Amino acid sequence: MRIDAHQHYWKLDRGDYGWLTPAAGPILFRDYGPADLEPALEAAGVTRTIVVQAAATHEETAYMLSLSDAAESIAGVVGWLDFRDPNWRSVLDGFRRHPKFVGIRVMIQDMSDPFEALNPQSLEALRYLAEIKLPVDLLIVSHQLPATLALLKQVPGLHAVIDHIGKPQIREGIVEPWAAQMSEIAAQYPGVYCKLSGMITEAAHDDWKPEQFTSYVRHIAQVFGTERIMFGSDWPVCLLAGSYKDVCDVLDEALPATLSESEREALYGGNAAAFYKLSL
Repeated sequence: MRIDAHQHYWKLDRGDYGWLTPAAGPILFRDYGPADLEPALEAAGVTRTIVVQAAATHEETAYMLSLSDAAESIAGVVGWLDFRDPNWRSVLDGFRRHPKFVGIRVMIQDMSDPFEALNPQSLEALRYLAEIKLPVDLLIVSHQLPATLALLKQVPGLHAVIDHIGKPQIREGIVEPWAAQMSEIAAQYPGVYCKLSGMITEAAHDDWKPEQFTSYVRHIAQVFGTERIMFGSDWPVCLLAGSYKDVCDVLDEALPATLSESEREALYGGNAAAFYKLSL
């Protein structure tokens, strides 16, 4: 079974997508739902997806869970939790009652100071999430990796996955210090996985070449191992730079040629099912 471990749906008139304005452009500034993705999933042989939050509100998480009730293709929902809310545990308990709620995402990318993620409220919440083994997505940009390392040092048992290979500077072809920092995370924190997702949008949207991604993908595969990496499309954000097929083709071309069939099956589904504890 093929699983896309990272994609989004949104409905603009819900009104809580602060980043989704007309300035985002016509590709993104429109509604996207399960019916829009269905043809691409079928063409790629993908049968299930993980839908990830696109707004920092509890209401959007509830919206995604409601979508999952009607869409068989949605295997799990990664929502958002306000650690500043004094009732966050009650909110979390409510989410966890839904069979398709599988985790939360921490959006370090949007923090003006990435070390804000280490404030006492956040650390208390993340330590609790580590204790209950709830999956946590970490959305970061490569220059925020020092703060991410500091966070993992404070919560070493976090069951986490780094989205979009940590957003290295693919457009500029810069590998270090991203590569060394990702190696450190992979070696020191065996509970941390990495998503091979969101890569074509880190290159020049209208002028990327498949070979630009090879060194990044192979480094992640080497340091995390084939049991801690997973495919994600980042659809529809990926449409800024290419199609769903483009995303799949880029990853297929960049992967080490030595991968066995079982390792490929793990990358394209098994690892996501294990990480998010999916009941399929």
